[in-house]
Amino acid sequence: MKVVLLNFTKDPDRISAAAAQSCYSEKGASELFETTTDEKAKKMIKKVVGMGHLSVVEHAYFTFSIEGVSRSLTHQLVRHRIASYSQQSQRYVSMDRSQFVLPPSIAGDPEARKLYKAAMDESWKAYRELAKKVPKEDARYVLPNACNTNITVTMNARELWHFFSLRCCRRAQWEIRMMAWKMLAEAKKAAPILFEDAGPGCFRGPCPEGEYACGRPYKKGQMPSEEEMLVESGKPEP
Repeated sequence: MKVVLLNFTKDPDRISAAAAQSCYSEKGASELFETTTDEKAKKMIKKVVGMGHLSVVEHAYFTFSIEGVSRSLTHQLVRHRIASYSQQSQRYVSMDRSQFVLPPSIAGDPEARKLYKAAMDESWKAYRELAKKVPKEDARYVLPNACNTNITVTMNARELWHFFSLRCCRRAQWEIRMMAWKMLAEAKKAAPILFEDAGPGCFRGPCPEGEYACGRPYKKGQMPSEEEMLVESGKPEP
């Protein structure tokens, strides 16, 4: 899996803070932006976000390239509808090469791994044979959810906050959880003030999952290790 922050709104912290200040000032955001320091931006963002006024952080956009993930992951990802997506097409890109994601639970079980590999080989064998007889767009129907794909994702900071709250949680499926943590790491570098408290719900108080809580809250602001990202979800979804 590769996660790259391709582009983002210039000065996202100060832009959002200036927008917030403009709601309470006679001055316009253009003038306020010029006089907004990082310290002032941090104070303003903490205040308005803490009050639940998240619309001001919608002015900051972030575009990621997500590469080498499964179609299973992207099926979950596109459920986050306040975003823009451009995904690698299986109609126009040849899927001749067998490329797929191997879940850790299967990788660690020799018998399961053998069965999984056999299923992948059979899928791609069928695809190559079908592609000789029918259009690729029809041959692709035999390809598995594990099939590798790339997707470009653009979200504003408010949607990213929501996304990180849900998908950095231990209850999220391991692959999208790993992607979410990698995205959060990149977002923090670009906008450390905006995303200072971003992450799973347990970063900011009691777990919002109720009876489905995993019982192992993350330490606020602490990124999990690669091994922690790969573990299975705390409890299955209801």
